[in-house]
Amino acid sequence: MASNEYVVRTKGLVKEYTMGDQVLRALNGVDLDIFRGEYISIMGPSGSGKSTLFNAIGGLDKPTTGSVFINDVDMAQLDAQELAYLRCHTIGYIFQTFNLIPVMTALENVTLPTVFAGMSTDDGIERGMELLKIVGLGERFFHKPSELSGGQQQRVAIARALANNPSIVLADEPTGNLDLKTGTEIIHLLKKLNREQGVTVISATHDLKMVDVSDRIVWIRDGRIAKIEERAEIELHIGEMEGEQEELTH
Repeated sequence: MASNEYVVRTKGLVKEYTMGDQVLRALNGVDLDIFRGEYISIMGPSGSGKSTLFNAIGGLDKPTTGSVFINDVDMAQLDAQELAYLRCHTIGYIFQTFNLIPVMTALENVTLPTVFAGMSTDDGIERGMELLKIVGLGERFFHKPSELSGGQQQRVAIARALANNPSIVLADEPTGNLDLKTGTEIIHLLKKLNREQGVTVISATHDLKMVDVSDRIVWIRDGRIAKIEERAEIELHIGEMEGEQEELTH
């Protein structure tokens, strides 16, 4: 359940890219407050700026101007070592392409962040096994990614994102490479973890199924926040969903 405490705040975020003699403004003054324990979906057409916003919140990309605060810490004021520490201990990342290391087992992939965090080997293995059981892969500790389905690989990626008990999980198109049924399972798994473990989930997504489990939906267009909707305010109709999905994929 979301609290009244902010876990992420962005102030006047601008991100510009220079292409030859042209300047492309991917973000154009984004102000966004996210509460601890919320499930937020950032949605919008391709090129709208949602992934740029996602990367700025996660410290993966530095804004041109403006600020990102994580737990009231201004990320722009951190040096490289401090930023790496914050990203390791506070934020878990889930990517569309899973980003698992092919030569490592599921357990080894999940425990890798605990190594960087300085956790002992025994504690890391115990944590990894616990998380793989939570995501439904208790029988797959020693399988490599090539021996797992796409949905199972994404479950490993989710377990890895939770390895260091982050307060925030950033999910970039987490269902993008999955079929409808598996994508739905992953969405409900993320919601279950959000509800039971109190982790804040922020997802950049095209997947309208994500709307149903979100507390709020942040709609991005042309680098700006077009609107923010509370889940309780939204009435979904199949025809509207199909029409919106068609718009988003063009």
